[in-house]
Amino acid sequence: MPALPAPTLVPLPGEGPVEILRLLDGLDAPTLWWLSGYAAAQASHAGGAARALPTAPVREAGVQERLTIIYGSQTGNARRLAEKLAHDAENAGLAVRLVRADAYPQRELKSERLLYIVISTQGDGDPPDDARGLVDFIVGKRVPQLVDLKYAVLGLGDSSYPLFCAIGRRLDARLSELGGARLLAAGEADVDIETVATPWLEQALGAARETLKAAAPRATVTPLRPHAVNAEWSRERPFAAELLLNQRIVSRDDARAVHHVELSLDGSGLTYEPGDALGVWPTNASSLVEAVLDTLKLDGETRVTYSGETHTLHAWLSTRRELTRLARPFIAAHAAHARAEDLNRLLAPDRNNDLATLLNTHQVIDLLREFPAAWNADELVAALRPLTPRLYSIASSRRSVGDEVHLTVANVAYEAFGHAHAGTASSFLTSRENGARVPVFIESNDRFRLPDADTDVIMIGPGTGVAPFRAFVQERYEAGARGRNWLFFGNRHFHDDFLYQSEWQDALRKGALHRLDLAFSRDQESKIYVQDRLREHGRELHAWIESGARLYVCGDATQMARAVHEALADVFVTHGGIDRESAQARLSELIQQGRYARDVY
Repeated sequence: MPALPAPTLVPLPGEGPVEILRLLDGLDAPTLWWLSGYAAAQASHAGGAARALPTAPVREAGVQERLTIIYGSQTGNARRLAEKLAHDAENAGLAVRLVRADAYPQRELKSERLLYIVISTQGDGDPPDDARGLVDFIVGKRVPQLVDLKYAVLGLGDSSYPLFCAIGRRLDARLSELGGARLLAAGEADVDIETVATPWLEQALGAARETLKAAAPRATVTPLRPHAVNAEWSRERPFAAELLLNQRIVSRDDARAVHHVELSLDGSGLTYEPGDALGVWPTNASSLVEAVLDTLKLDGETRVTYSGETHTLHAWLSTRRELTRLARPFIAAHAAHARAEDLNRLLAPDRNNDLATLLNTHQVIDLLREFPAAWNADELVAALRPLTPRLYSIASSRRSVGDEVHLTVANVAYEAFGHAHAGTASSFLTSRENGARVPVFIESNDRFRLPDADTDVIMIGPGTGVAPFRAFVQERYEAGARGRNWLFFGNRHFHDDFLYQSEWQDALRKGALHRLDLAFSRDQESKIYVQDRLREHGRELHAWIESGARLYVCGDATQMARAVHEALADVFVTHGGIDRESAQARLSELIQQGRYARDVY
């Protein structure tokens, strides 16, 4: 859609134009059309004064009668739960405001009376990108006392990381320190999200109804973002997509196999936008399942009933239980079974670094082999985490490929502890032949969207992180976008793993890509990475950013994304004439403005 007019052109006083543009940013076309019609209808009333939107009743006691739900989400799970809570609260007649963390006006926190926060924790205890500003504000010195606030926090995390749900815990404790009254204990949901989230949401809804029962009469709530119509296919009911192409796109000499995978969505009705992810439900390799059964001396045909489902143990381990990712609860359970004090001591608070090493280097089978123990089938199924889908950044534009979806998949395969190891989803995808069916669903990513057609774009995507930028370049070319596109790509060797080399060269020739800077780390004596190229071209990079370009980063979160962030800070220090603290503040500002987006994993 065309760019919104500059704030100075909007005939409203004070900060009104800025607030309007902030609220409109990111809304989809149907919502914008609804808003325009609503505003026009209200303007036709006597005096031309528009009435307040029903989502935000303007009453003196309005803040006491409304539930505010804030969510911070990296992969969409927190957003999905927050939307469900808001929907259920609306159906219960409560006035509700649902807002993404980076769109929440922080100055309003002191006026909140009922606040729920649904937030995930990323990697080593980091907040999701859309919540960094809000988390910094709440834990910082400028936050006001909140003695009139009632609140609850639902944290999402992954117990395969030592700092499980750290951000949810931190916010829950901080709101209490500020004088807030905790309505219910903080929820801490693992990857089997619904186990904790479903009862927590029910309790949260009940607490909200009780808190607001003396409020004004039943509210009529019209959401600013209409709830999506339930699609036929979803995370819970994936579409069986046909595999059209599974092609290795690195040289035979490259030990790290990367595949280009094409799947058909024909007949599914599924749609996606550049920046979205494809969820894939994998199956554990039969060799791994057999290894677990052999090590524990269990019969795969034993029937096990758990949570109302009955399957053979082999079926549980193949399609419903996580075998390649360890988690703290299973380590604790296995330490008890094996009576392994050394293993149990790793769970102590002062051993987080040692625990992180174990989680990063061991799979379930490694633990079973290293610390022998007796398990029965029922106990094993109950102790293992549920198998979860893997999300892959989509590497195609529907404008270009039609009813297909493309992925860039690095096959995880390595030797450890004397045995071959493999990644669950990557081996599942790259081992499939054409015609095979793959259970998939679309996971939208509103934080990783292309800007308007006139805005320049800077894309930083080493390795398979280049996937969404293939989609970006395709989309911008097919749409006739006028903004320039600059791609930074890196890998190990030019001749072995220059992913999509011919496509980038063709894009440069036809003007779909305006600049391409490369970093192949192992082609010379000293290693060169994308962050080195950022510093090398810092003057031009800074000029692009200051002229309004948007920054996008995709790839590894633990090393690459942090190194790139520091390189960008260096660029602002060197070419912006500011100190380090100001440079970090500038990057935070760009994140808050949606001009610096990251899809990291």
